Amino acid sequence: MTAPGPDVDLLSDTLTRPTEGMRQAMARAEVGDDVFGEDPTVRELEERVAGLLGHEDALFTPTGSMANQLGIRLHVGPGEELIADSLAHVLRAEMGAAAVLSGITSRSWVAERGLLDAAQPLALMSVGAGAYQVGTRLVVVENTHNFGGGTVQPLDQIEALRQGTRGAGVAMHLDGARLWNAHVATGLPLEEYGRRFDTVSVCLSKGLGAPVGSVLAGSAAQMGEARIWRKRFGGGMRQVGILAAAGIWALDHHVERLADDHARARRFAEAAASAHAGTVDPERVQTNIVVLDVAAAGWSPAEFTAAAGQRGIRLYAVSGTSVRLVWHLDVDDAGTDRAVAELAPLLAKGPD
Repeated sequence: MTAPGPDVDLLSDTLTRPTEGMRQAMARAEVGDDVFGEDPTVRELEERVAGLLGHEDALFTPTGSMANQLGIRLHVGPGEELIADSLAHVLRAEMGAAAVLSGITSRSWVAERGLLDAAQPLALMSVGAGAYQVGTRLVVVENTHNFGGGTVQPLDQIEALRQGTRGAGVAMHLDGARLWNAHVATGLPLEEYGRRFDTVSVCLSKGLGAPVGSVLAGSAAQMGEARIWRKRFGGGMRQVGILAAAGIWALDHHVERLADDHARARRFAEAAASAHAGTVDPERVQTNIVVLDVAAAGWSPAEFTAAAGQRGIRLYAVSGTSVRLVWHLDVDDAGTDRAVAELAPLLAKGPD
């Protein structure tokens, strides 16, 4: 017998479980050997995602980190550098993969709530330094921004960065793990974001609810090279159409419903702000992630997370002052009400 889990699990949107309809689609999936490019369901998914993002081709990968690392490796060689903001997933949460696997160095700029100000990476880039400095080959932008609190990157700043990097011969990669959330929050077509980047990764196993998988998009030539590197990185898969079918189901049924996650996150943020001003600004909650400054209410993140856990609510401590809550497919209105009922009093009264 397994131990009971939390009543409301807001640790991450990676926790979503396949719906019954998704499971049925997986069971019916037509499959082939994807290493040989012979899985028709995988190809259907890849072609669909490439079209949505405004790119020529795409490649299915087992994880978002692999999709990002393949995108990075396409643009940056050993001894060269990528730059990203200091809170970026590719720097904080991918275990130093660019350095370990590809010999790539990195530098960063500090972005408030992860929001892009194109002037910062453009000023940081090192171009044409010859034998004197490491050359910048790639800028990575994350949208929405996880550790920034689900923030949506402003399109005008993305365009300004594109204009500045193009002339310098520097590529751009979009870590779009939660790009679906940005699309739903703004109403902008996915292509409006995707076409401004040389490569784009998107995740199927977060808000969209698939059990496994991400997709990397770019040119046909790039995806041919990425397929080789995927095999080198250990990501060659066989009859994986069973998983690709879950992604197709998610695209058909779970994109527009992300608006429900956004509304529930905003409702919780409003209740938290009412319980203790200064813990969160509801106006800054754009998508499905809420970052609470629990230190403003007298808590350490560890203490608050433990207290929430005792009340059946699971959270994630993200810094020395804050915790993160993430809404997803498996947290409904009742779960949101429960989170408000349990956590708002903790914020209001502070630790015992």
